[in-house]
Amino acid sequence: MTREEFIRQVPLFKELRPEDITILCESTRTITLKKGEVLFRKDDEGTALYIIQQGSIKIVLPSAGGDEIIPAIFTRGDFFGEMSLLDGMPRSADAVAIEPCELLVLNRSHFFDFIKGNENVIQSILSAISMRLRRTDDLLEDTCFLNISARFAKKLVELAEEHGEQDGDLILINLDLKQRDLASMVGATRESINKELRLLREKGLISMIGSQIQIFNLELLRRRIH
Repeated sequence: MTREEFIRQVPLFKELRPEDITILCESTRTITLKKGEVLFRKDDEGTALYIIQQGSIKIVLPSAGGDEIIPAIFTRGDFFGEMSLLDGMPRSADAVAIEPCELLVLNRSHFFDFIKGNENVIQSILSAISMRLRRTDDLLEDTCFLNISARFAKKLVELAEEHGEQDGDLILINLDLKQRDLASMVGATRESINKELRLLREKGLISMIGSQIQIFNLELLRRRIH
């Protein structure tokens, strides 16, 4: 697939005119990341917007003690990195490749040149920022008011809805997530998540083979949230 064909499929750019697509293709460059490679760190200068052409990226909030929270995972067609471009502040989190990635990079000057006169793109970016802020609010609310079992069930449901692939009666989540990643996504310890996984396996709701999560009954998993 050519760069132009890919860009046409990205929701952020779906309303662009053909001439805008051409300009965007000329303004972007491609970079690749290995699995586990860091794209940027918290407090780095924000100089570019990134669009995932292949692979997946986790956004990580690290602590001085070595703990971390993963508030978001981005996959093919998603964009990120826009906040630092808009407010001029340093990066607010780390970005790490979960698997080998190919990214399109739009630097700051090209980014502002591009959004001028592209009202649909501006609306899409504002909508995405609003959605991410709401998810941050949800994460805070869940941490305060839901126990680990409910938080973990809710996260599995979200992963299934956003990244799951239907295979007969199964829903497969192929994000190469480790137990430590799952723990970081719900604000729990790895030991707690290991216990929850064992419990859900015993109830016949899920299984985890390597890094692949298999969900057998999404509806019963939803009922564990409340």
